[in-house]
Amino acid sequence: MLFLTFICLLLLALYWLLSTQMLEPMYNRRIEDQLAAQADSIVELMAATEDEGEIISAWDFGTLVVNSGFRTRLYENLSANTQLTNFCVDISDSTLRSIITIENLYPCLLHNSTLTSRTDEGGFSWDKSTVIEMRRACRRHGSWTYTLNAGGGSQMMVGRMSRDGVYSVLVSTSLVHVAEAGQVMGDMLPSIVVLVLVFALAAAWLFSQWFTRPLRALSRAARQMARGNYTVQVDTARRDELGDLAADFNYMAREVQRSAQMQRDLLANVSHDLRTPLTLIKGYAETVRDITGDDKAHRDEQLNIIVDEADRLTALVSSVMELSKVTSGAEKCERVRFDMGQLCDEVSERYEAVCAQNGWTLKLEIPDQPLEVWADPSMIERALHNLLGNAMHHIGPDGVFILRAEPCGEGVRVEVEDHGPGIPAEDLPRIFERYYRARSDAGKAGTGLGLSITKAIFQQHGFRFGVQSTLGKGTTFWFTMKAPPEEPEEEEKES
Repeated sequence: MLFLTFICLLLLALYWLLSTQMLEPMYNRRIEDQLAAQADSIVELMAATEDEGEIISAWDFGTLVVNSGFRTRLYENLSANTQLTNFCVDISDSTLRSIITIENLYPCLLHNSTLTSRTDEGGFSWDKSTVIEMRRACRRHGSWTYTLNAGGGSQMMVGRMSRDGVYSVLVSTSLVHVAEAGQVMGDMLPSIVVLVLVFALAAAWLFSQWFTRPLRALSRAARQMARGNYTVQVDTARRDELGDLAADFNYMAREVQRSAQMQRDLLANVSHDLRTPLTLIKGYAETVRDITGDDKAHRDEQLNIIVDEADRLTALVSSVMELSKVTSGAEKCERVRFDMGQLCDEVSERYEAVCAQNGWTLKLEIPDQPLEVWADPSMIERALHNLLGNAMHHIGPDGVFILRAEPCGEGVRVEVEDHGPGIPAEDLPRIFERYYRARSDAGKAGTGLGLSITKAIFQQHGFRFGVQSTLGKGTTFWFTMKAPPEEPEEEEKES
C-alpha cells in the first residue's frame, strides 16, 4: 500500500515538473525548430534559383524587380508547410531594403515600429526598433533567434543569411501564453494532489487487501501445518501466479500428509514386529531358565527359536536403518562404469547353495557381449539381492526363478522373474510402498522393506522400473540402467 502511494506521489511530482517547469521551454524549442526549418527551406530555394542562373532581384532605373518564378516557388513552398500556419516572412537585400514581405499573421510585430526595449541573446539592444534594424542584426549575426514583445503579444523570430551573403531572411510567428497556462496548472496542482492522493490511498488499500488475501490464506495454512494439521488446503480459484502457488502448497500439504502417514504406519508396523520377537525371546529365555534348563532337547529347540527371533530382529533393524540412509540421501550413489553381466553372474553364484539345499533353480540369462552401465555397483547389487530374495519367497511349484539382463535402447534392461502365484492387480500400484504387503503375502517371513529400499535405489539413480504380474503365472520385476557417458577420444600423437 505504501509503495503504491509513493508511486502516485512520484507521478504527481513528474506531472508538476512537466507542466510548470518544462512546458514553456519545450514549447519554445519546438517553435524555434519550426521557424528555423522554414527559414532554411527559403535559403535553399534561393540557392537553387541562383544555381539555375537566374537572379532573385535587381534594381532597374530605381525600380525593384523580383524574379517572378522565384516568387511563385516561394509561395508554393510556404503553402506546403503544414506545421506553421500563421507566420510573417521578410526578405531583404544587401541595402536592407525589402524585396518580399509576407504577412500571414496579425498583428505582425516584425513590421511594427513600436517595439519595447529588449536585449537579445546576441548582446545588442534597440529602442523602438524597426525592421531595418532587425535586418541589420541578422546580417551581423548570420543565424539569429530572439523573441519580440509588444502590445501584450509575444512573437519569436529566426533569421538566416543566404549562401552568397546578399539576402537576409526573417521568419516570425506568435507564441501562445504558455507561461500563463503553466501557472494555471500549477495553481490547480494542490487540489489535484489531494484528490489523487485520496483516490490512491483508497485504491491502494483495496488492491492490497485483494492482492494479499491469498497470501494471508497461505500464511494461515502454513501455521496450521506447523501445528500438525496436514489436511489443510487453500483456495486455488485464481488463474495467476498466486493460484499456482496455492496449488503447489496444496500439493506440498498432501505429500507431507502422505509422508507423515507413511511414517506413522512404518513406526506402528516396525513397533509391532519388534514387539513380537522381543516377546518370544523373553518368553523362551524365561522358559529355558525356569523349566527346560536340564532337558537338553527342549532347551536346544527353545534356544534355536531365540536365535532365530534375534536374527529376525537384527534383519528388521538393519532394513530400517538401510531404508533411512537411502531415502534421506545420507548414502550417495557413486557412479562408475562396470559390466552388469559380470555383476549378475557374481550375484547368482551366491544363491547356488540355497538353491541346492531347497531343490530350486536360478537361471541366469545374459548375452555373451559386455553390458556396460553407469551406476553404483554396491547399490545395484543390493537391489538385485532384494529382488531375488523376493522371488524366492514367491517361487512357484517348478522351483525356478530367473535373473535376466539384455541390452536395450536406454542401456541395459534387467529382469527378475518368478513363477509364483502372482500379484493381484489392485496391489500392483502399492507394491513398492514401505511396509506394504499384498494379501497373498500375509504371514510370510521378511521385513516388508526390501522393495521400498530397491525403489529408493532406483530413484536415486534415475532409473525407470516397474512390475508385471499375472495371477497364477508369476511376476517380473524390471528396471533399465543407463549406458555410461561417452569418453572423448584421445588425439593421436604425431610421431
